[in-house]
Amino acid sequence: MIELRNVHKAFGPNKVLNGVDLTIARGESMVIIGGSGTGKSVMLKSVLGLVTPDSGSITLDGQDVTTHERDAFLARFGMLFQGAALFDSMSVWENVAFRLLRGRLKRPKAEAREIAIEKLRRVGLGPQVADLFPAELSGGMQKRVGLARAIAAEPEIIFFDEPTTGLDPIMSGVINELIREIVTEMGATAMTITHDMTSVRSIADKVAMLHGGVVRWTGSVAEMDATSDPYVQQFIHGRADGPIPSVR
Repeated sequence: MIELRNVHKAFGPNKVLNGVDLTIARGESMVIIGGSGTGKSVMLKSVLGLVTPDSGSITLDGQDVTTHERDAFLARFGMLFQGAALFDSMSVWENVAFRLLRGRLKRPKAEAREIAIEKLRRVGLGPQVADLFPAELSGGMQKRVGLARAIAAEPEIIFFDEPTTGLDPIMSGVINELIREIVTEMGATAMTITHDMTSVRSIADKVAMLHGGVVRWTGSVAEMDATSDPYVQQFIHGRADGPIPSVR
């Protein structure tokens, strides 16, 4: 469904992506791992069309992402941001229904609210939180609201950017389970960036490791554990010694 071929991107002398090749099948949950500063976010932004590669191609269902009509293209995506990224001045339900209150997906306000409350229920939040504001919620609840917003418009593709950052282990487990359940239920294609190996094992069908501006390794979770690749082994076990320098 999503295909990157020989994608390059540099910012001045800093070559971030140096020939990325990656294929994500329809309905697959792909998790991208790799150290900080290895280009994971730049790759995700390139797929979304927020960053234009210097060379190479990125296609969605065989069509170049840079030539799509933007509104129609973005309507196919949902996104869970690293810090939840909720709008402080909007109520919880208005945050969840953000895309349903404007643009090509616009619904009547009453219908948008009804959908928002249903999506909140799906992530384990009752209707009593709908009229609260983000500042009145815990970090875990905010993350759930962000997840509800990501699925509100029934997207075909969902991006998760460090979905468990800042959460305690129990809440991280809850979010991981929700992501796995929702992606499976919706039949969505998912692309996740994370450093959290617990998340990787919970939500991945396939894992890809980005290092040195290229996808160094890709495979299933079982294959990840069994591989002899020293970069993968050092990263997944958090070892200081290995081919990945500890100071970057």
